[in-house]
Amino acid sequence: MRLTCSKEDLATVLSAVGRAASSKSTVPVLGHVLVDAQDGRVIVAATDMEISLRAPLIATIEEAGSVVLPRLAADIVRSMSAGQVIIEHRPGEGIVSLSSGASSFTLNCHQASEFPELPPDVGDGIKLPAATIIAATERVARAASRDDTRPVLTGVLVRLESNSLTMVATDSYRLAVRRGAITNGPTEPIEALVPARALTEVQRVLTLAGVDEVELVLTDTQGILRAGEVRLTTRLIDGQFPDYRQLIPERFEHDLTFDRSELLGVLTRIGVLAQRNTPVRMSFREGELMVSAVSDQLGEGRETLPVPFSGEPLEIGFNVEFLRAGVDSIEGDVVRLGIISPLRPGLLRGDNDDYRYLLMPIRLSG
Repeated sequence: MRLTCSKEDLATVLSAVGRAASSKSTVPVLGHVLVDAQDGRVIVAATDMEISLRAPLIATIEEAGSVVLPRLAADIVRSMSAGQVIIEHRPGEGIVSLSSGASSFTLNCHQASEFPELPPDVGDGIKLPAATIIAATERVARAASRDDTRPVLTGVLVRLESNSLTMVATDSYRLAVRRGAITNGPTEPIEALVPARALTEVQRVLTLAGVDEVELVLTDTQGILRAGEVRLTTRLIDGQFPDYRQLIPERFEHDLTFDRSELLGVLTRIGVLAQRNTPVRMSFREGELMVSAVSDQLGEGRETLPVPFSGEPLEIGFNVEFLRAGVDSIEGDVVRLGIISPLRPGLLRGDNDDYRYLLMPIRLSG
């Protein structure tokens, strides 16, 4: 195989696709990236057997063939001087050469025959605006669990209806729900549990593809995102996702309104003292909220801000990192916080009901 392409194109594609390669697998080839130059086109692909990503590379093919590059090839190419990069590999050899100008690298490589077969790109999909996918993913995927002992909670529930796309995620401490309007959804609702890791790659995929519309395919076992010629394929998670509708309270004792940027600033400043196991304390009094945190190692911080609260004083504690993430996810200038009691979850939302963020409280001492 011998092909020539621009340094910028090669570095971008290798870096983006390489994110699907495995960093933990005991199968070495899964930590590498396939470059396949056949039939007048070049496809770059990687997989960890759960997620696979493939993208086209603009290149001049002088000799067709395939080779599996180490993932660090992206860093090497990025360090080269601007210009054209030549990739050359002789069939059966365990080395591949990359050269550009005065730079030349010879890297150990795998044979294309060792690379696993990629999932087929099949099925009819639903076309969606890229902005709708990005907005939902950015605000929901962060609430998914990272604990593999409960696989269902590491996924995002994706529900497609005729006029809406809903995404839901929870790690059992918080729950994020976003519903976005679409115009050409399926006649019958479709649900799938998609790994959160796969969805976090969506924005990079769309940037790589440079498109404003995507096609989403959900089968019984896999999900496929088509963006131009870029393909992201993922195994779906098998399991029963919690019924999020039953978890969100319909009414609250207090429904409070905040300036989003003001509340976010307070939480950011006080959060410096709120270590992992230290809750941020929200003390509500008539017309006022005091936000405070105490650290045995660092000290104490408190800040007050006006809030339309009335009734008996109330104190409630939250994980400040989760609370700040929820406020940050709200669209618009206004944040509404619904509270029932110090031991019941609080609900964050904006001026509309498109996004909701439910957060379990932390029991306060003293």
